[in-house]
Amino acid sequence: MRAKLPKLEETIYYPESDGKPMAETETHLELMLDLIHTLRMFFLTDPLVHVGGNLLMYYIEGNPRKSVAPDVFFVRGMDKAKRDTYLVWKEGRAPDVIMELTSKSTWREDLQKKWRLYAQLGVKEYYLYDPLREYPDEPLTAYKLDEEGEYQTVTTREGRVRSEALGLELVDTGETLRLYDPAGQQFLPTAREEADRRQRAEEARQRAEEARQRAEEARQRAEAERQAEAETRRHVEAQLQGEIEARQRAEAEAERLRRELGRSKG
Repeated sequence: MRAKLPKLEETIYYPESDGKPMAETETHLELMLDLIHTLRMFFLTDPLVHVGGNLLMYYIEGNPRKSVAPDVFFVRGMDKAKRDTYLVWKEGRAPDVIMELTSKSTWREDLQKKWRLYAQLGVKEYYLYDPLREYPDEPLTAYKLDEEGEYQTVTTREGRVRSEALGLELVDTGETLRLYDPAGQQFLPTAREEADRRQRAEEARQRAEEARQRAEEARQRAEAERQAEAETRRHVEAQLQGEIEARQRAEAEAERLRRELGRSKG
C-alpha cells in the first residue's frame, strides 16, 4: 500500500526565531511588554481572545522565508493557548489588530512593506507608535481597513484614537502609549502600576492587621483588668462577708453570755 504524503507543516520547518533582537531599544522593549501584559489582563476572562507579540507570523504555507514578527497583536475568536509561531493558514485568520513600535531604523519597512502586507492579510487595524519621537510629525498613527481591503488613515485627536476591535482608545500621553477604557473611564493599569497597587494593598492590609492586633491586645488587657477588678471585688466582698459573719457570731456569743448571766442572778 502506498504511503500518504505528509502534510506540508510536517515536513517544512518554520523557525521560532529570526535571530533579530526583540526590540530596537529598551524603551521599545518595555513598552512592547507592557502593552502585551495590559491587553492580556484586560481580556483575561475572555477565552477566545489571544494577545501576543514578537512572535514570528508565517503567511504563506510552505515558504518559511515569508514571515513577519509584529510587536503586539490581538486576535478575537482564537484561544489563549501558547504558540511557538503563528501560521496564518493554520489559524484561519490574521490578527485583527497589530501595533508596531517604530523607530528611525524601521519606519520605512513599517510604513511600506508591513503596511501593504497587513492590508493584504486582512488586519483590520494597524497602529504605529514611535516611543522616541524621532521621525514622524505625529508619534501615533492609525490605519483601518476599508471594505475594499485598503488602509485608510484615521485621524488622531489630541493624540488619541479609538480601536473598534479592542473597544479601547490608544493614547499618546506625550511620554508613552497608554490604553484607555472608555467604559471604565480610566487608563488600563500597566504592570508597574499593578505591582504598585498590589504593594499598597498589601501595606494597607498589614496596617489593618496591625491595627486589629493592637485592638485585640487592648481588648485582652481590658478584659484582664476587668477580671482583676472582679477578683479584687470578690476578695473585698468575701472579707466584708467574713467580717459581718464574725460580728454576727460575736453578737450572738455576747447575747448568750448576757442570758446566762441573767439566769445566774435570778
